[in-house]
Order: sequence, then structure tokens, then C-alpha cells
Amino acid sequence: QVQLVESGGGLVQTGDSLRLSCVVSGRTSSPYDMGWFRQAPGEERQCVASINRSGSIIYYADSVKGRFTISRDNAKNTVYLQMNSLKPEDTAVYYCAASDLPGTLRVAPAYWGQGTQVTVSS
Repeated sequence: QVQLVESGGGLVQTGDSLRLSCVVSGRTSSPYDMGWFRQAPGEERQCVASINRSGSIIYYADSVKGRFTISRDNAKNTVYLQMNSLKPEDTAVYYCAASDLPGTLRVAPAYWGQGTQVTVSS
């Protein structure tokens, strides 16, 4: 069984940085497309960043372009989300997601983490 465990959330002030990490367990390799979604209260869950297996295809939502960076270390089965210049509107629960079918991560992830809260105060 595949498990995704996020860490790194917290309470920060406007302009601060945070780095989220997500470790994949249950497999001996890291064959997945992976990404980060977020969901604020009363809003739909949206993909903010994704990265393919090789790291050659990266997607960012317009709202985070230039501020967030997604990366992965396949040797450690870990994906990261570096978040800089945080704004109050970035406040949400952030979820790690993974998919083993190319091109499906943003539409229908196969696996989800439990979520980590990010709160940005003004």
C-alpha cells in the first residue's frame, strides 16, 4: 500500500518562506508523477504544482508562479514544495498527491497525503 506523509506546514507571516516535504512509502522506487494541491475553507481543492517522474515537466498554478518551487529527490522518494513570499491567500491545507499514470496527476491523483496546514498571517 502506498502512503504519502507530508510535513513542514505551520504558521508564518506575510513574506515568509516554508518548505513542505512529502515522503512516499510502500514502494521500492519512485515511479510517480507527484504534486501539491491546496484547499482553503469553502473552496475547491486545486493543484498548485506538479512534477513528472523525471522532473522535466513542471506545472505551476498562476497564483504561485515565481514564488513556489516544486522539486523531487527520487532516491529519497520525496517531493518538496518551497514556498517563498507567502501571502495570506496562500492559507490552506496542502496535500501531497501522486499518480502512476502519466498525465493524470492534476486530474485524478491515485494517492493522497493527509494534508498539512499552512497559515499566513497578515
